[in-house]
Amino acid sequence: MKSSGRNIELASVDDLFTTEEGRQDAQREKVVELPLSELHPFPGHPFKVKDDEAMMETADSIRRYGVLVPAIARPSPDGGYELVAGHRRYRASELAGRDTMPVIVRELDDDTATIIMVDSNLQRESLLPSERAFAYKMKLEAMKRQAGRPSKNSAQVGRNFDGKESRELLAEQVGQSRNQISRYIRLTELIPQLLDMVDEKKIAFNPAYELSFLKPEEQAMLLDAMDSEQSTPSLSQAQRLKKFSQEGSLTMEVMRAIMGEEKKRDLCKVTFTSDTLRKYFPKSYTPQRMQQTILTLLEQWQKKRQRSLER
Repeated sequence: MKSSGRNIELASVDDLFTTEEGRQDAQREKVVELPLSELHPFPGHPFKVKDDEAMMETADSIRRYGVLVPAIARPSPDGGYELVAGHRRYRASELAGRDTMPVIVRELDDDTATIIMVDSNLQRESLLPSERAFAYKMKLEAMKRQAGRPSKNSAQVGRNFDGKESRELLAEQVGQSRNQISRYIRLTELIPQLLDMVDEKKIAFNPAYELSFLKPEEQAMLLDAMDSEQSTPSLSQAQRLKKFSQEGSLTMEVMRAIMGEEKKRDLCKVTFTSDTLRKYFPKSYTPQRMQQTILTLLEQWQKKRQRSLER
């Protein structure tokens, strides 16, 4: 007798004794407790994790209550897991003396992981210009790759199926204009030393944008000119530096001449960084409390000086 030619596929023992609810549960994401030693930072993570006052508060909270919101990670091809979201919670867990932290493990491609990583950090109340700049750049590049390449004759380069450009979508998502997105991304062209000065508010955003058009070697020369003249560029000065650079005539002499110009507002302005002041105050002091204490001390000093003059 000939075979019917039909392959009969038998269910496995596991399938026979597993309920539909159990199969669905197996597919759900679960929170697992992973050793910190198996968690690795996301490559090119643009957000700075600092051991500042907020970090100490988070560590203290984790010490008492544990990590309340699980991190997100994906399996790493080199072993262990790559953190996608939760870098600050990871550091706070270290400071709290914990060996593990709760994590949701997902299978994510590079672009999806990048977008989740950026989005999870853009919600923070205060972001440094450098963090925002590199975050926008990384997410925009990932969005463009996800949009896919159109056909050769299509004009929809870098657009999604709704016809919107990736930059336009990003602007809508983060509540910025397309132009401002571009200006932030332009800051990634600054050399690290100048970008640090933008983060420290030694150089304002608008002058920094203009300086980003200088060649890297010109930016390095500018650091020397700024140091020798003990001055940082205003918007007008930065625009002139950019113009000389585009004309190919930006020399150290030109830089020093521009940076040596007297700026009226600098004549009556004294600035202290928080790092300079922090060593004189307890760690628990907020910037507002430090300011109030300084003002109180200055008032006391002024009254004491006045009494001395009256004698």
